[in-house]
Amino acid sequence: MNDPILLCSDLDRTLLPNGSAPESPDARTRVRRLAERPEIILAYVSGRDLNRVEYAIREYDLPRPAHVIADVGSSLYRDQGHTWQLEQGWIDEIAPDFAGFTAVELRGMLGELPGLEPQEASKQGAFKLSFYVDPKRPRDPLLLTLQTRLWEEGVRANLIYSIDEPSGTGLLDILPERANKRQAIEYLMREAGIDLNRTLFAGDSGNDLDVLVSPIPSVLVRNAQASVREEALRQITATGRPESLYLAQGGLFGMNGHYAAGVLEGLAHFLPETRPWMRLPSDT
Repeated sequence: MNDPILLCSDLDRTLLPNGSAPESPDARTRVRRLAERPEIILAYVSGRDLNRVEYAIREYDLPRPAHVIADVGSSLYRDQGHTWQLEQGWIDEIAPDFAGFTAVELRGMLGELPGLEPQEASKQGAFKLSFYVDPKRPRDPLLLTLQTRLWEEGVRANLIYSIDEPSGTGLLDILPERANKRQAIEYLMREAGIDLNRTLFAGDSGNDLDVLVSPIPSVLVRNAQASVREEALRQITATGRPESLYLAQGGLFGMNGHYAAGVLEGLAHFLPETRPWMRLPSDT
């Protein structure tokens, strides 16, 4: 067997075809075929909580992953067959950043600030506070106010601002400083002993940027918003390592590069030996 490959993918509008762009018909079939390979260690990296990740797996007939990084990186689970085991080592890493406060206590502390509307209870987590914000409101002053308030209480936080593509709604997640998608993936890499050159991340939105512009080889699926594409290119160019980000263009097995097709295209770009693993019997 070849050395293992850690394939990490966002769900909504990345593996899941729940955006406005069309999906290539065979894309998810190819993902399921790829996931059968013993070399592939599959991880879903999502803003959803674990229950909503499981719902997506059933609804879209996705392969069961070895790991789930949920709640925008603030929780991490390992597949134990029919159950999921919370990675206590990851919780031990990120918990000190909240300075002993619970997420509920922090939400009460920030709730008085104008322009913040708490998201539904199902979208909150033990180490994740999620708010709706007006996308027309200037982002930087809001984030500075929040960061200052939290610092005054000794809380070290990671503020992730993004725009929901279908609704145009502003979204804000407040996590422990060390809790984000990138650091959760790096934790998995350390635990599994997998190098950068055997890791791939796929994403589409603003809350994926911390990974997309990192040294981790990454693909931005073709259906990503133009604003996310522009910001990712700007940031990755500033780092001096543009080769670590690939923009899906379409063409692999005649697919369009949207959603799962873009994930596969990125994997074939960085690790060409995986291309035959995606083939279907109908391919010529």
